[in-house]
Amino acid sequence: MAARSKARKRAVDLMYEADLRGDDPVRTLAERVALADPPINDYTVELVEGVSLRQEAIDQLLSEYSEGWTLDRMPGVDRAILRVGLYELLWAADVPDAVAIDEAVELAKSLSTDDSPKFVNGILGRVLRDQS
Repeated sequence: MAARSKARKRAVDLMYEADLRGDDPVRTLAERVALADPPINDYTVELVEGVSLRQEAIDQLLSEYSEGWTLDRMPGVDRAILRVGLYELLWAADVPDAVAIDEAVELAKSLSTDDSPKFVNGILGRVLRDQS
């Protein structure tokens, strides 16, 4: 698995953990960075901090594009994957759009339900279409 793919998975793991604990993702990240076991990749830090900085805008888009699903009703892991995917799609200039979507779909395949990859792909694809 490529370094950035691992960093994305770790970011999703940290954000999912923080969500379950009702904690701030940046605080959870800081705890893991302090432990350094395993060390946290710089891109993981960038993703968690970037998502946290833009979470209000990201969640607004998720609410708008996830027809029939509220944020609270969405599986937590899907919410974390979509937050990372939207951040990369809209704010990570060095990540091609297709890569951001493909990586999010792959995370959904490996971490979530059988229906999640299609759900993630649909939301990110519609956001990309409408933002272009």
